[in-house]
Amino acid sequence: MIAHWHSLWQGRRGRQLREYLTAYLMIAPALALIFTFGIFPIFFALYVSLHRWHIRQGKFLGLGNYVKAIDALAYVLFFATALGLLYLGWRTLQNIRQTAQTNREQPWSLAVPGLAFTAAGLLFLRWGVLALPAVLGIADKALHMERTPGLFRRLLFEALSEPPIWNAFWQSVGGLLVAVILAQLSRRWFASPRRTTYLLQWFSGSLFLTVGGLTAWFTYAQLRQAVQKALESGKEPSMGIHVVLITSGLLLLWASWRLWQSAVRHDNDKVFLLRGFAALLLIVAGWVLIGELPPVIQEGDKNLWEGLLHTVYYALGTIPFQLSIALVLAYILFQNVWGREFFRVVYFLPYVTPAVASAAVFRLLFLGHPAGLVNQILRLVGIPSLKWLWEPRGVFQVIGDLLGISVPSWAGGPSLALTVVIIYSIWTFVGYDTVIYLAGLGNIDREINEAAAIDGASRWQIFRYVTLPLLSPTTYFLSVIAVNDAMTKHFFDNRYGTGQSTIDAPHAWGLSRGSPSVLIAVID
Repeated sequence: MIAHWHSLWQGRRGRQLREYLTAYLMIAPALALIFTFGIFPIFFALYVSLHRWHIRQGKFLGLGNYVKAIDALAYVLFFATALGLLYLGWRTLQNIRQTAQTNREQPWSLAVPGLAFTAAGLLFLRWGVLALPAVLGIADKALHMERTPGLFRRLLFEALSEPPIWNAFWQSVGGLLVAVILAQLSRRWFASPRRTTYLLQWFSGSLFLTVGGLTAWFTYAQLRQAVQKALESGKEPSMGIHVVLITSGLLLLWASWRLWQSAVRHDNDKVFLLRGFAALLLIVAGWVLIGELPPVIQEGDKNLWEGLLHTVYYALGTIPFQLSIALVLAYILFQNVWGREFFRVVYFLPYVTPAVASAAVFRLLFLGHPAGLVNQILRLVGIPSLKWLWEPRGVFQVIGDLLGISVPSWAGGPSLALTVVIIYSIWTFVGYDTVIYLAGLGNIDREINEAAAIDGASRWQIFRYVTLPLLSPTTYFLSVIAVNDAMTKHFFDNRYGTGQSTIDAPHAWGLSRGSPSVLIAVID
C-alpha cells in the first residue's frame, strides 16, 4: 500500500499532482481572504437583513423571510433554481454518455465512487444544517455572560461538541474516507486518461440532481403550507396565482427574446417590424406580470389598476420612439460626418442635465395657456391652444375633437399630461440609448459591411440585413432597461381630476419654483 502511494508521486502523473497541490497551496491564502472579507460578508448581510438585523437565532421559518422580502417571487426563484440544478445534472450525465460513446469506453462502474462522493457531500451538508442553529444560538447563550477573550471560542466548541452535531461530523468524515477508498479501488476495474473527468462528472451530476430534487420538494412543501395557512385563516390564497403570474411573465420575456431573434433573421421588412413590435409588447406584458399584477391583485384596488394602465401607456409611448430615434442617430453619427464628436456630446447632454432644469423648461414649453410656446406654434398652423398638463381628456379624444370625430372615453388613450411626460422621457433618454448603440456599432467589424457592399448590397440592405441583426443583443438590452425604467417611474396622483390623474397640477405649478417632482414622478 505504501509503495502504491509512493508510486503516485513518481513519473509524469506524480509531477502533475505535485504541481496541482503547489498551485492550490499558493492560491489558498488569497481564496481564504476573498471568502472571509468578500463573499462571507455579502451572504451574512443578506442573512441578517432578512432577519431585520437581529442576528440572534429565532425559530425556523422556511421561506417565510424570503416571501416577506420579495413576495411570491421567492417561490418562483426557488423553483427556477431547482429546475436549473436538475437541468445541469441531466446535462452532465448526458455528457458522460456522449463522451463514452465517442471514445468507446464503459465508465459506468465509476458511478459507485461518484455516488459515494455525493453521499459524503450531502452528509457534510447535513452536518452544516445541524451545526448552524447551534452556532447562531451562541448569541443567546452569551447574552448574560461576562465578556472574556475566550468566551466565544468556548461556546463555539461546546456548540460543535453536542452529540448530534459531533456524530454528524464524524459520519461525514467517514463517508468521505469511504468515497476516497472506492475512488482508488476503481483504478483496477477502469483505466483511462479520462477517468478523473468521468469521476467528477458522476459526482457533480448526481449532486446537482439530488440537491435540485430536494430544493423542489422543499419549495413545494413551503408553498403548500402557505396556502394551507391562508385557508385556515379564512383568506383567499393568492400564492398560487402569484406564482403562475410571475412564471408566465418570465416565459413571456423568454418568448420576446426568441421572437426578436426571429425578427432580425427574417428577410421581409414588414414581418421584421411586426415581430419587433410584438417582441416589445411581450416584454411589457412580461414585466407587468412579474412586477405589477401580483400586488395589484392582492390589494384589489381599482386605483392601482388605473395606475397600471397609465404605466403601460407610458411604456408603449416611450420605448418604441426612444429606441428608434436613438438607433437612427447612432447610425448617422457613426458615419464620417462633419462635427460628429460635437453632436455626440450634444445628444448626450439631456441625459446628464439636472432634472429640475430640464423639467422647468418643459413646463414653460407646454404651458396650458395661449402664451405657451407650443400653443403659439399650434396656432400658427390653425390648431387651437391646448391645456396640456391640465387637460382631463385623453390624447385620442383631443385629436378626435380637432378632426370632428367622437371618440369614447375608454378609447381616449393617455392624457395630454402623460403625453408631455412621454415626450420629456424620450428627449432625456435618447442620448443615453444613442451612446449604447454607438458602442454596439463599434463592435461590428467594418469588413463585414465592406464585403456586403462589394456583393452589391445597398445602404439600406447593409443596415437591414447586416447591421441590425448584429445589433440585436444591444437592442434587446436597451428594451429591457427601458421597460424596467418605465415600470419604476412614479407620477404623483392628481388630486383635482385634471390630467386624468397623471400628475398633480399644484406640483406642476411648483415646478417653476425649482421642484424636481414634476415630470419625473409616477402614478402606481
